[in-house]
Amino acid sequence: MWQTACVSDSGARLVRGKSPFGGSKLTALVVALILAAAGALVNWLQPARQGGERPAERPAASAPAPRGKPGAALAGDVPAGSYTLTGMIVNVADGDTVTLRAPDGQRRIRMDSIDAPEEGHGNDQPGQPYAEAARQHLAGLVAGKTLTAQCYQKDQYGRDVCALILDDGRSANRLQVEAGYAWAYTARQGDYLNDKAMPELQRQAKAAGRGLWAGKDPMQPWKWRYDCWRQRQCG
Repeated sequence: MWQTACVSDSGARLVRGKSPFGGSKLTALVVALILAAAGALVNWLQPARQGGERPAERPAASAPAPRGKPGAALAGDVPAGSYTLTGMIVNVADGDTVTLRAPDGQRRIRMDSIDAPEEGHGNDQPGQPYAEAARQHLAGLVAGKTLTAQCYQKDQYGRDVCALILDDGRSANRLQVEAGYAWAYTARQGDYLNDKAMPELQRQAKAAGRGLWAGKDPMQPWKWRYDCWRQRQCG
């Protein structure tokens, strides 16, 4: 065994001899203490299996994802708008127009990417078939509910052009087309079509004969406004 024989400022010199720590008894004591400490550490690290032992920690719950913000939870689904409005829907005028009561006042909203059958506006502007059914279907989705509108711009009438997002993240705009109560707004080579999912939803509704597609020769609302209201050709 090596021991420290002499200590100087330059360090220690090792020579053969007895341990200065009391020989084998002290060595055995040190080993026993090390083993005891190791055993205690192993027992502490073992997962709890019986009552009274330290229970396993549960993983922390993840924070809920933000809703109703463009570029956040709805990104990649409904196209993100340039601004949002949040409030209660207090009026449903027709199948694509609602009034939202926001903190800064009421806002009239034209639903984006869809065009629903036109309601009548007097003798000179008769309504289309399924117009009231479309309004009632939309009312069932949004009337009296507080929701978020993802808005893209204002139209020539000062209305906010928006997608209405329900609490479950679905678009009321899409649901109108899916149920056959609105058209994908493909007029003017798609200038009004922000949501590119709409034509496929319309194709599915038409194939299933839902809503207005159960009728005979339904006419696009933008064509109705021109042919019937302007040209007086409503046949």
